[in-house]
Amino acid sequence: MTELAGLARSAAGDIGISCQWLAPALRMAAVASGNWPLSARPGAAGWTCLPKLALRTPRPEARSVRAARDFAIATVHRWGAAERCDDIAVVVSELLTNALRHALPDVGQAPRLGSIRLALLQPGRSVLCAVADPSPEIPTPTQPGILCEGGRGLHVIAGLADAWGCTPPGHAGKVVWALFTLEHLTTPCRGPDGAVRLLGSGSGSPA
Repeated sequence: MTELAGLARSAAGDIGISCQWLAPALRMAAVASGNWPLSARPGAAGWTCLPKLALRTPRPEARSVRAARDFAIATVHRWGAAERCDDIAVVVSELLTNALRHALPDVGQAPRLGSIRLALLQPGRSVLCAVADPSPEIPTPTQPGILCEGGRGLHVIAGLADAWGCTPPGHAGKVVWALFTLEHLTTPCRGPDGAVRLLGSGSGSPA
């Protein structure tokens, strides 16, 4: 089973949800972590092609960062992956902040709802965070000035995540991802939606 087919099955039951944009990021992270190829029966250490999956389409506004952070915290707690909760929350904030800052249209142009997307996946003993944006520019770490408040986002991501990367830009933009390895998994808190949490657009609390 391909990673795209597995993602499609993980998202089954929510009409209109497409995970095609996630497949390249999942493949890159699996290769980088030595978990490629994915398997329907990976065993204790491998990655499954049917990962736990949580999706959100943030609104193109600053307050979406706080909502995404809260969404990430709630998701990893529900999955029993709280040991990396703080790191994941910070990195999700940085990824989304970078997407909002660098990937939105120029002033005077209306932002397009759905142009930025957030996903969390748990394919095994890891949590993968991914943010898609419409910009063709590949993120590159820079050294900010001493008094400069910006420019440190990628350094923060590289310092907290076990691996991170960016998919090759295409006509729809790119996906920046960050991977967190888990040493211990606790019993997940399963809600009425089971392992999968699918959320639509919005900058407020998840509905």
